[in-house]
Amino acid sequence: MNALTLTPTQIMAAVGALLVLVLVWRTASRRAKAAASAARTGARFASLAGRVLFNAALIVVAQWIVITQRGSGWLLVAVLAVPALFASYTLTKALTVTTYEPRRRGGERR
Repeated sequence: MNALTLTPTQIMAAVGALLVLVLVWRTASRRAKAAASAARTGARFASLAGRVLFNAALIVVAQWIVITQRGSGWLLVAVLAVPALFASYTLTKALTVTTYEPRRRGGERR
């Protein structure tokens, strides 16, 4: 059986090649994770936009049917007012500015 003989230069080259291989693998996995995260964020936005458009279309169709079919006065008010209330609640909640004030320890005063 032949003994495997390696020079110090060959050993250092092999260790360097392994180090480069590990670094390339880590970089590739980080890039893949970042790309997957970006794809999920884009999908979430597209999903939200799709649901918003679908629900808006349902509301518009319901309102259009009631208005064109000459619904009674109260039905017309309900069909127009209920979506307006939901929309105003959502807009108010989204546009309200809130601040974070951390609690003080031990009843400290300013």
